[in-house]
Amino acid sequence: MQTPNPSPRASLDALFNPRAIAVYGASSDPTKIGGRPLDFLKGSGYDGPLYPINPKSAMIQGLPAFATVSAVPGPVDMAIVAVPAPGVLAALEDCAAKGVGGAVVLSSGFAEVGGQGAQWQQQITALARRTGMRVVGPNCMGIINVRRRILGTFTPSAAGFGLVPGRISLVSQSGAFGGYCLSLIRQRGLGLNLWITTGNQCDVDFADCVNHYAQDDGTDVIMGYVEAATDKDRLVAALALARARGKRIVLMKVGSSEAGAQATASHTASLAGSDQVYDGLFKQYGVYRARTIDELFDVAYACSVARQPPKGNRIGLLTVSGGVGALMADVATECGLDVAPMPEDAQRRLKEILPFAGPRNPVDMTAQLVNDLTLFEKNFQLMLEEGGYDVVVAFLSSVGQVAELSSNLLEQLKKVLQRFPDRTVIMSMLASAEVRKLYEAAGVMLFDEPTRAVRAASALVHLAAEAERAKTLSAPPALPAGALAPPAHAINEIEAKRVLASAGIPVVRELLAASEDEAVRCAAETGYPLVLKIASADIAHKSEIGGVLLGLSDEAQVREGFRTLMQRAHQHAPQARLDGVVVARMAQKGVETILGVHRDPVFGPVVMFGLGGVFVEAFKDVAFRIAPFGVAEARAMINEVKGRILLTGLRGQPPADEDALADAVSRLSVYAARHADAIESIDINPFVVLPRGEGAMALDALIVPRLTPA
Repeated sequence: MQTPNPSPRASLDALFNPRAIAVYGASSDPTKIGGRPLDFLKGSGYDGPLYPINPKSAMIQGLPAFATVSAVPGPVDMAIVAVPAPGVLAALEDCAAKGVGGAVVLSSGFAEVGGQGAQWQQQITALARRTGMRVVGPNCMGIINVRRRILGTFTPSAAGFGLVPGRISLVSQSGAFGGYCLSLIRQRGLGLNLWITTGNQCDVDFADCVNHYAQDDGTDVIMGYVEAATDKDRLVAALALARARGKRIVLMKVGSSEAGAQATASHTASLAGSDQVYDGLFKQYGVYRARTIDELFDVAYACSVARQPPKGNRIGLLTVSGGVGALMADVATECGLDVAPMPEDAQRRLKEILPFAGPRNPVDMTAQLVNDLTLFEKNFQLMLEEGGYDVVVAFLSSVGQVAELSSNLLEQLKKVLQRFPDRTVIMSMLASAEVRKLYEAAGVMLFDEPTRAVRAASALVHLAAEAERAKTLSAPPALPAGALAPPAHAINEIEAKRVLASAGIPVVRELLAASEDEAVRCAAETGYPLVLKIASADIAHKSEIGGVLLGLSDEAQVREGFRTLMQRAHQHAPQARLDGVVVARMAQKGVETILGVHRDPVFGPVVMFGLGGVFVEAFKDVAFRIAPFGVAEARAMINEVKGRILLTGLRGQPPADEDALADAVSRLSVYAARHADAIESIDINPFVVLPRGEGAMALDALIVPRLTPA
């Protein structure tokens, strides 16, 4: 897939791997914002020099202090800035003169408050661009590297360190949310690698951090909280790089409601784009979008512990409770997993092992497991051997709270895993922290609640499928050499379809008639039955004024139809320029779809696909992607809409030509991307998909130029 190639910026190494750190505005009081980072760094075990910067003190927290960074005798890679907003720019100028590679500005009072603060932030951005020094914030909560024991933050969540090195790296635009996540990471005992909150993003933004994590060998899973993108090309390039390097990305995007979008705008002084566009972006680049905080953490945890991704969506459920088994089966089905039953012979063998067991799927071992622990290994092995399940979720109630039982079960489970190293196993049971660590060390996820375990399994299946799909993606098709440029002013539908046809998008054959007699001649040429439509660049929605007539079958109807359309146009749009009527033969029956392009303020041209009629109007059953993309991505869009079943052929109807549809969607994306600055929107409605092998065609089209000359 074609991805943007944004201009390079300096890496974030100076921020995440500094050899020496200065704290500008350092305080002797470890409870203050200027005192906490120094206190944390002193107690964390960071192995580099620390330099407090404060002209009012010679010693701060037992360390020699300096009036400015420039006065520090040795090199400094990173500065943490915690001075009042009016003094931040001077501090950063001092850092840049010293050759500091990165600065973390904890101070607030900038773009989020407007006025002078916004001007100061613009000056900081200009300094960063001029000097190449990377600046995080302002109004952020800082940065952490667990392996280097760097706590460049003031959040109380970092107090006492208490962090376990791991393969998850987190980036949050919100400082408070990032601090909350840090507390949850500690509480859940998750393994963390890197952590950053980006605040107002005057320089380092969300995309920069994803890009850094994508290249970091210590990161397998990227967790993120995003409010609004600041640079479309950088974000798309970062997501594409992360996917190419096999990173799994789990993001929470807020602002899906009008109230939420307004909240993020006031909070970060940035505007949230269309939530549906973000949804399309994430699907386009294999990002898992979490809708709740629990889901965000559950999926990231599962990704970090799983031994390998599932090879398919076939799930086996093992339980000691029939009721919980039924609940898990309901959730698995809701998630689109295949809860296939065990083979008949395997069910018979399970019955031989335990006559009163439920052998189908879920496989119910009942509470007899406590009396005979060998049932666990026997049932588990038979499920993997005979059932062929890609994922197995086992519910064992509170067995994990009994040390001896959980230890014996783990030994049995290890034997099974040795025989089936390519399977994904998830356990659901109440367990102590010690037991949890033992199971996770064996590559087995452990969840307290069974439905969360099933949903985590579904997320792993989804991410694995996306990784495989990425291998099949195709480049966008080339734009035909003779493709016409978009209009600089409003045009009628015949002209619009001429432009689209030049871009390789099939359109219906039609003629323009400026008089009754011309309409009759055109009708004779196209053949009956036919359609008459008002041709006017000033009437975008013809059907709303009765400007479309269908099924005309003779000359008399054509003459009457021409007069009727002219009369309706003069009546409902007296100022409209009329070019005549469009004459076209009635298209053969097919599946009506809608293709569209609109210019998103953040992401530029965005392509929409949906099924016609009620699916768009009532159910908003549409899919979006950022232009441009290839045919494989177009197919993913088509498969995404719920109404897609109409394309497969229903009630004796033949399957539709999805190849032609996917090709047209892809070509539309290429044309929209090539002329991103000239197009405001394109509507192709309907775009009729004929039976397989017969193609597809645009029956109506509207192109709205971005700039219309006065």
